[in-house]
Amino acid sequence: MVTLAVKALHVNIGARPILQGIDAALKAGTLVGVIGPNGAGKSTLVRAILGLAPLTAGEVLLDDLPVGGSPRTDIARKIAYLPQGQTLHWPLSVERLVALGRLPYLAPFSRIAKADQAAIDRALTLADVQHLRHRDATHLSGGERARALLARALAVEAPALIVDEPLGALDPGHQMEVMELLRRQADSGALVIAVLHDLSMAARFCDRVMLLDEGRLVADGPPDAVLTADNVRAVYHMNVWMGEVEGHRVILPLRS
Repeated sequence: MVTLAVKALHVNIGARPILQGIDAALKAGTLVGVIGPNGAGKSTLVRAILGLAPLTAGEVLLDDLPVGGSPRTDIARKIAYLPQGQTLHWPLSVERLVALGRLPYLAPFSRIAKADQAAIDRALTLADVQHLRHRDATHLSGGERARALLARALAVEAPALIVDEPLGALDPGHQMEVMELLRRQADSGALVIAVLHDLSMAARFCDRVMLLDEGRLVADGPPDAVLTADNVRAVYHMNVWMGEVEGHRVILPLRS
């Protein structure tokens, strides 16, 4: 179990405010969708949570301890992170790429133990890339690479998982599988934070949605309360159609 608290968070780049006064208490067993238009501050928020973006004011507490003062290894064991748009430069097999997720547990020059290999195998299966384990990761398609990188994050087996735009480059079938996987991770007790652009996916799978606009948290709560026509119009400057298909909420953009 892990707890995460963001308190009066401000982040500036130079004189430009990127995040302004963000407050949130995030708990285990929850799938949290972070949404908002491009430039709203979504990626900066997750980087600040991880201690990768300097704070102008406020604090982030991981299990009641400031992230800024915690050893990087401790953070890496508690929060697995999949950033967006990663490029692979080294010709590693998919299995070796996924094995990098075990680095927070390995001493320098140590070898993969049985427990590490078991975690790697589980991650390969969860991300549906076990059949690619011996392939050169640099030769994968965009969708295959995205799933292999997700497997690397899953191999950490941390109590919290942050994924930044995990659906990019995936076909609709694998998008659904990834969201179902994130849902299962949350149901198993993990805290899962996902930066998303697909409002229907956020409405269908998330327990909680945080809507950002121009660095401010403009709405935060259950999807039905946050993903309203008024909120979407105010933040995205477009009208939407909202309805249900087979019991699942669907949100479709119509026009600006």
